Amino acid sequence: MSLFISDAHAQAATGGGAGGGFEMLIMLGVFGLIFYFMLYRPQAKRVKEHKNLISSLSKGDEILTQGGMVGKVTKVSEDKDFIEIALNDSTNIVVQKSAVSAVLPKGTMKAI
Repeated sequence: MSLFISDAHAQAATGGGAGGGFEMLIMLGVFGLIFYFMLYRPQAKRVKEHKNLISSLSKGDEILTQGGMVGKVTKVSEDKDFIEIALNDSTNIVVQKSAVSAVLPKGTMKAI
């Protein structure tokens, strides 16, 4: 024993902690499953649904953008990633397809 540093009491005890490897693997597997079912799977499902929504856009669809604008699709360019939207009779804008958040039922623009 040193004058300023005392011996650790836990250092002298032996045994009891040697079988922790298998339990750690089980715990790691449980956390992996929780991560998959709570985070990854729902996000992948949302991405797949949004991709299907974007690919099914056609002329005449009434849409809601992520910015909150409601309009009717007037032109869809398949080779590019943009669509043209008519906000009213005189205003047309061009937005990316990925900015579309929802396809609205027909007649929604007239009801607003």
